[in-house]
Amino acid sequence: MNKTDVDVVHKLPTVATVREALCGRAPAAVRGAPNLARSQRRLPAGSWELMSEESDSLRTSPSAASLSESELPLPPAHTGYVCSLTEDLVAKAREELQEKPEWRLRDVQALRDMVRKECPNLSTSLEDAFLLRFLRARKFDYDRALQLLINYHSCRRSWPEVFNNLRPSALKEVLASGFLTVLPHTDPRGRHILCLRPDRWIPSNYPITENIRAIYLTLEKLIQSEETQVNGIVILADYKGVSLSKASHFGPFIAKKVIGILQDGFPIRIKAVHVVNEPRIFKGIFAIIKPFLKEKIANRFFLHGSDLNSLHSNLPRNILPKEYGGTAGELDITAWNAALLASEEDFVREFCQPGPPCDSILGQALPPEGLSPEVPCDDSMRAVKSQLYSCY
Repeated sequence: MNKTDVDVVHKLPTVATVREALCGRAPAAVRGAPNLARSQRRLPAGSWELMSEESDSLRTSPSAASLSESELPLPPAHTGYVCSLTEDLVAKAREELQEKPEWRLRDVQALRDMVRKECPNLSTSLEDAFLLRFLRARKFDYDRALQLLINYHSCRRSWPEVFNNLRPSALKEVLASGFLTVLPHTDPRGRHILCLRPDRWIPSNYPITENIRAIYLTLEKLIQSEETQVNGIVILADYKGVSLSKASHFGPFIAKKVIGILQDGFPIRIKAVHVVNEPRIFKGIFAIIKPFLKEKIANRFFLHGSDLNSLHSNLPRNILPKEYGGTAGELDITAWNAALLASEEDFVREFCQPGPPCDSILGQALPPEGLSPEVPCDDSMRAVKSQLYSCY
């Protein structure tokens, strides 16, 4: 332990001192200690901002300091959380997410305290398991986890067409269409595979926002699993048969909102996006999407075309249905649809209850970038079609 680490130990003997550091009231030497630097600026009272994820290497957790066991602050006196991770996943979380089991509940308590002090009127769950989703998604950086939590609720309030009455029974038509499902087998890294098939959507039957609702519903169900919180997910998108008229519905306005939620407003790690059977029109679709993608996410897109051998080099045949050259039988959507419908009561409690009349964090704020209710003038059907036609 070097001299700087010793100084940190001496200045962080209690929970109170750690919390003071989090709120910006600690001595400068503590606020500037290694691995305790704040990664996001504080939000003014009564306002919020959809802030992007910064460097994955930053972390504000006190576990970054080299404290001996006798110097650790005491954990919460009572908690209902029981970790369900295997030993291998605990080790993976430690390596990739900087999650230390001996600090886990202290980290959760620190985030809970930040919510109570800085967002006292934010209507959110403060349960251990719920807050852990946000800590893991931001590698246990307190500031970024808090910002993600605020973004999560902000997005839900800013797009009522998607989030109002969000429950499986309201999306039976989308689920029955086969637009999306989750494959029964995970990939070799333990990641669930979300399979999207846009060709199954008939625009005359329901608007594109219903598809987005179904995707969000599926992500909410997936992220309940601690394994998914650690491993992340993979998306397999089959663009076979997607026409120009159908692609026109996914213009810049919709694209920006969806990507904004997935990147900065939802606690899930998207580790890869595999696109198969994409027609030439997909170049236009990707041209619409790419400006809103962070470089890290853009680099996780893999375009395979009709080359299933290329797909199999990433997703082995034994986990894929025969529609994608696999040996796991025919693609079956019934199991996942049943799992979602069985969760009806959970979604009713979460999304179908009347909210507070005013939320001091979000009530007077402008919607996040990309979630403004005004549709940009250049997002007309004609403008989008013109961009897509240029791909031919």
